[in-house]
Amino acid sequence: MRRKLAIVTALLVGLLATGAVVAVRHGSSVPTAALSPAPTPSVPVVAGVVSSQDVPIYLRGVGTVIAYNTVLVRSQIQGQITKIAFNEGQTVHAGDLLAQIDPRPYQAQVDQVTATRDRDQAQLANAQANLGRYTQLGEKGWATPQLVETQTAQVAQLQSAIKADEALIEAANVQLGYTRLTSPIDGVTGVRQVDVGNIIHPTDPNGLVVVTQIEPISVIFSLPETDLPKIQEQMAKGPLTVLAYSQDDTARSALH
Repeated sequence: MRRKLAIVTALLVGLLATGAVVAVRHGSSVPTAALSPAPTPSVPVVAGVVSSQDVPIYLRGVGTVIAYNTVLVRSQIQGQITKIAFNEGQTVHAGDLLAQIDPRPYQAQVDQVTATRDRDQAQLANAQANLGRYTQLGEKGWATPQLVETQTAQVAQLQSAIKADEALIEAANVQLGYTRLTSPIDGVTGVRQVDVGNIIHPTDPNGLVVVTQIEPISVIFSLPETDLPKIQEQMAKGPLTVLAYSQDDTARSALH
């Protein structure tokens, strides 16, 4: 009886030992499977033909936009502004009327010198007629040479006076033309400095308005000195292309 009990006890101990071994082996295999690396995903491959060609090289720099021409429109005469013919920020062309100065005083000056010329022309016509008569009388011995010479000098004097009158008329017309303040260039007007009814002077520091040319316009930018040899080398082969972008680098402003 004791022998049977010992055999049963030995079998139970053997079974427990086997179960422990199996349990240990089974437990150690779980983390090993969890730590195994994930499979690497496949990478798509696109095949192409290799070719050789030139590619552009861009050099970047910070630039400043500067107008080619900026003109301060001033009056060359003194007078009262009777009309403003532009709006601030308006695009204007060369010769467009910007303002009108009262032309009446200058028109009166033109009329005055014109009347003086007409008077001198009438006197010249009379002097030339007298010279003709005196010349005929002198040929017949009925007029002295001194009288003929005096009348000849008077004719020359009146001819010179008429030339001076013509010069005065031209100068007066120039002054009259200055009553129209026009744009000297194509551009955009700035802030108006004088309103209708004010007296404008040639010495006014602010003038009438500033006209700024914006098309075409220049862009000045700087690059590192080390890039200068490469730039000169490429410029020797032909003009280079310059791209100008906005400050946020999102919109292209110009191409040259």
